[in-house]
Amino acid sequence: MAHTIRVLGIDPGLRRTGWGVIEVTGNRLVFIASGTVTSDNKKNLAQRLVQLHNGLSSVVDAQNPMEAAVELTFVNKDAGATLKLGQARGIALLVPSLAGLSVAEYAPNLVKKTVVGTGHADKEQIRVMVKILMPRATFDTDDAADALAIAICHAHHRGTATARMAQAGAA
Repeated sequence: MAHTIRVLGIDPGLRRTGWGVIEVTGNRLVFIASGTVTSDNKKNLAQRLVQLHNGLSSVVDAQNPMEAAVELTFVNKDAGATLKLGQARGIALLVPSLAGLSVAEYAPNLVKKTVVGTGHADKEQIRVMVKILMPRATFDTDDAADALAIAICHAHHRGTATARMAQAGAA
């Protein structure tokens, strides 16, 4: 009998960090839960990071995942926004790591290619494919759908050279 692994996918963002939990048994994927942790943009950066930390910590405590996967940050033209996203991503890496989970990182194009079949899929295509792969999946935001896609990507690549490189620091 195949071993079941519970995977937490995290789509980091300073305003909204999506999360999704699936169970993987062999090739079978089962939706468990998803949601979005938000921060209050009226608060300062440190307070917002605490909100993300506390929200993700509650998710890890409630969902009891065995492994985690986080999307790599892409660099955009706004250096300030990229830096803030990087800090939110730091929280997304820290929380599961503090809980003793192994954390893999995946490039956005690999997530899209794994779930949709093309590395340049849009948000709607990701939502549709997540629903096809897991008909019982529900998600309140695109961020939660993306987090489920990240968890699905990890389910397909865990144990492969791609995942080992991702866990070694996204070489």
